[in-house]
Amino acid sequence: MKQTQRGMTMLGFLMVLCLGIFFAFCAMKIVPMYIEYYSVKKILTTISKNPEAASGSKEKIRDMFRRSLEIDYVKVITPDMLKIESTDGGMKLTVDYERRENLMANLDVVGKFHAEQTMAQGARGD
Repeated sequence: MKQTQRGMTMLGFLMVLCLGIFFAFCAMKIVPMYIEYYSVKKILTTISKNPEAASGSKEKIRDMFRRSLEIDYVKVITPDMLKIESTDGGMKLTVDYERRENLMANLDVVGKFHAEQTMAQGARGD
């Protein structure tokens, strides 16, 4: 009875291993950018539901944003990046930023992020 080879060759295994390592390396560079973005979105949502912020000044809102960034260990975003616009029904909080992370040699990964939250004037945290 003729016996056939089953499984991967060593070369095939090394190619799959290299691809897996490359994608894991890329994920280690990209995933933190998105974790940071979702932290900023969470902070804006929390501020918009806070009754103190709804009745407070723009400086109070910016200070709450700064403290929340420190608590969540977000180092790339600064309180100056928060744009606060007055609207008819309250305020609109916007954070626009671009994050550039070096992937390897002269190859960069660039992410453009936009987080926006509206806050009603005098809103309650229900």
